[in-house]
Amino acid sequence: MRILVVDAFTDQPFGGNPAGVCLLDRPVSDDWMQSVAAELKHSETAFVEPVEGDEAARATPAVDYRLRWFTPEVEVDLCGHATLATSHVLFERGESGPIRFSTRSGVLTVTRDPSGAVGMDFPALPAQAVPVIDGLAAALGATPVWTGRSRFDVLAVLESETAVRELVPDFVALEAIEARGIIVTARTDDGALYDFVSRFFAPAVGVAEDPVTGSAHCVLGPYWAKELGRPDGSALTGAQVSARGGIVGVTMRGDRLELAGRARTVLEGELRGV
Repeated sequence: MRILVVDAFTDQPFGGNPAGVCLLDRPVSDDWMQSVAAELKHSETAFVEPVEGDEAARATPAVDYRLRWFTPEVEVDLCGHATLATSHVLFERGESGPIRFSTRSGVLTVTRDPSGAVGMDFPALPAQAVPVIDGLAAALGATPVWTGRSRFDVLAVLESETAVRELVPDFVALEAIEARGIIVTARTDDGALYDFVSRFFAPAVGVAEDPVTGSAHCVLGPYWAKELGRPDGSALTGAQVSARGGIVGVTMRGDRLELAGRARTVLEGELRGV
């Protein structure tokens, strides 16, 4: 069984967010997948298997692969960087696209343009405004100017890019907040290279700080499109300013959006212990 490590949302090796990609060639148990993800220790490991024969014929809408994502501790409902990593691997193996994945968040369709950039059709997950959550400011070490909740996460908007970059959060305190993760964001200081910055903390699911988080941009896209007055079809660029860092393109399309990025394979091998 082949397994790869792919750096997503970057065009350089050892940047962006590394994801494990396991190409399943036989049925495996949920416990086995969780054990592999715990062994690799990446924020997510993707497990992908083709949907063939009668099952493919019955699927509505049509799908090509089944895709699941695991952190070192739990299975998650949506993951952008591991979807990008998986798509990159499949395209490198000869898929021409579009590729349609059956996932816990419905069918996700990906394409690749001639330059090699991968576009992923994802659900928009806008955050609804809420009062500042008890303990959030203390856990972050900064007071948000706006807070909201999306389907999975808390969104905290800070006053400046510098404030986002300089955060040193209390991860134990963040873990106590009831959410998959905490997205922290601000408008960029100059706007020359990107429109907004972010960081993503998810200690509750075993990820202290995620290097680059595609699914967080399903929340960030709707928020910043509204704040910046960008109509549907306009491109936004987000910079996730973790230590590794990465760039995510976002284009709003109604209640969906396209996440765009690049990836590089840095390791490939044979997974034993199956």
